[in-house]
Amino acid sequence: MKRITVLLAEDHMIVREGLRALLGAEGDIEVVGEARTGRQAVQLTKKLRPAVVVMDIAMPQLNGLEATQRILKAVPATRVLILSAHGDDGYLRRVVALGAAGYLIKQTSANLLARAIREVHKGNTFFSPSIAKRLRSLSLNAPDGCRSLKKKGALSSRELEVLQLIAEGKANKQIARGLGISIKTVEKHRQHLMRKLDLHDTAGVTRYAIAAGIIESSVQVTIVKQ
Repeated sequence: MKRITVLLAEDHMIVREGLRALLGAEGDIEVVGEARTGRQAVQLTKKLRPAVVVMDIAMPQLNGLEATQRILKAVPATRVLILSAHGDDGYLRRVVALGAAGYLIKQTSANLLARAIREVHKGNTFFSPSIAKRLRSLSLNAPDGCRSLKKKGALSSRELEVLQLIAEGKANKQIARGLGISIKTVEKHRQHLMRKLDLHDTAGVTRYAIAAGIIESSVQVTIVKQ
């Protein structure tokens, strides 16, 4: 029997190890890779071509939602299953809009996770019972949700990447080194995104990133001088 190949995208090692152990007990599922950052998740998906990516939202360097968008564009055959500790309406709207195949909260049992992987692999969608109930009553075309997506969509993919790194407390030099671009290019991206979003300082960028779901409020950030 051909097993379902899975990539785990989760920044906490203890969680990845737990997920690997749980899924390893399933005879028809094989974990073929693990990613610690959103950018690594995109790279490994391109390389390994897993059937399913189990993706956390709060990922360093590149958040899980942006990583999901890039994965689905680069490897359309791969299905992305979001596994997050949070399930607010803003996240749900964006997950559905991006085309993720499902959304589970981290309190989910191992059996439900395995079932979700099998279902999305078949081409179906799968949501935790509590999430499914919320989706039934949630209008995905609500004005607030559309405005949020539109505002976020005004930024280029690179600008979103730079925004997250700024919000994570990275200096321009660190961002330039991490992305393989010049400091001047980072400064231009920084100026452009702040102008587009009408933000005026790093604290404002961080608040926006949290509100937009680009990083979670629990992420530890350090504001540094440029």
